[in-house]
Amino acid sequence: MKSLVIIPAYNEENSIEAVLHSVKEWHPGIDIVVVNDGSKDETGRVARAAGLAHVIDLPVNLGIGGAVQTGYLFAYRNGYDIAIQIDADGQHDPADLDKIIQVVANGEAACCVGSRFVEETDYTPSLLRGIGINFFSWMIRWTIGKRITDPTSGFRAVNRDCIEVFANYYPDDYPEVEAVVLLERMGFSVKEASVQMHSRAAGKSSITPFKSMYYMLKVSLAVIMTRIRNVS
Repeated sequence: MKSLVIIPAYNEENSIEAVLHSVKEWHPGIDIVVVNDGSKDETGRVARAAGLAHVIDLPVNLGIGGAVQTGYLFAYRNGYDIAIQIDADGQHDPADLDKIIQVVANGEAACCVGSRFVEETDYTPSLLRGIGINFFSWMIRWTIGKRITDPTSGFRAVNRDCIEVFANYYPDDYPEVEAVVLLERMGFSVKEASVQMHSRAAGKSSITPFKSMYYMLKVSLAVIMTRIRNVS
């Protein structure tokens, strides 16, 4: 099936080249699009110089939601059957790409989330991140009656129907949790597959303790609104 890896990137000049080479090492024939989200560094130039991906340079920083939706628009307009999201910071392991792609390719689910917790792995979250993950896992179960062990994971694959949905609408800020609820509310099945995740290859997370509190509040409200509104 025609598959595309979407890599949203903001100020990731020190890691993006290694991520691109790693994806191609495990999947030489797969297509990649890097969405350079208005970076202030050389992310776009480094990605383009690698010669391994399409590169879309956004003129301003739209945030993760806008960057990912741009990738889905590219996937939809170019006829891809499966789209896979991978972070640009080296946390997601392209060696696990097949694990999430095959769930979608085989028709087992419309969306497969790469989970650090569905099976035991080497990953140990920080206290604050662990609290957030557990909270959103509980909230998803309360909202749609389904347990997702790693709802904040941005490592996921979706089929053509979900590509169309996300090309038209994708949550704009801290979108991972809301996107899962949206798909389930629309009747699409979401499954998880066990994957490894690593520490950032470069840079640092933009999520501070204050932003974590904002994140939990904002996403909680967004999930509640997605639950009660008509999403058909």
